Amino acid sequence: MLATLLLTLAGTAQAQSNTSHDAHHTTPAASTATNGLPTAEAEVRRIDLQAGKVSLKHGDIPNLDMPPMTMVFQVKDATWLQQIKVGDKVRFTADKVNGAYTVMSLERMQ
Repeated sequence: MLATLLLTLAGTAQAQSNTSHDAHHTTPAASTATNGLPTAEAEVRRIDLQAGKVSLKHGDIPNLDMPPMTMVFQVKDATWLQQIKVGDKVRFTADKVNGAYTVMSLERMQ
């Protein structure tokens, strides 16, 4: 039993040291946001401030296996909706949170 515990601890230490070492040798891809999710571009179609939702006509979202379409998303931070308007071009990341497609980051494109 002691041998099993020691092997488990040694494996955990090795995994942690590899993770921390590898972390400063990786460079994120240009199409990946700081949250690690791939970015997509979209046009804002509708904004619902009260519900905290936005309708986006978006491109491919690889992490969700989602082809281009128009759909409604929850937003992680409803204050973002005050910084955009219908017709704006945006860059965003999305993920499925508690069963709902959610915008995790959002920026207006120039």
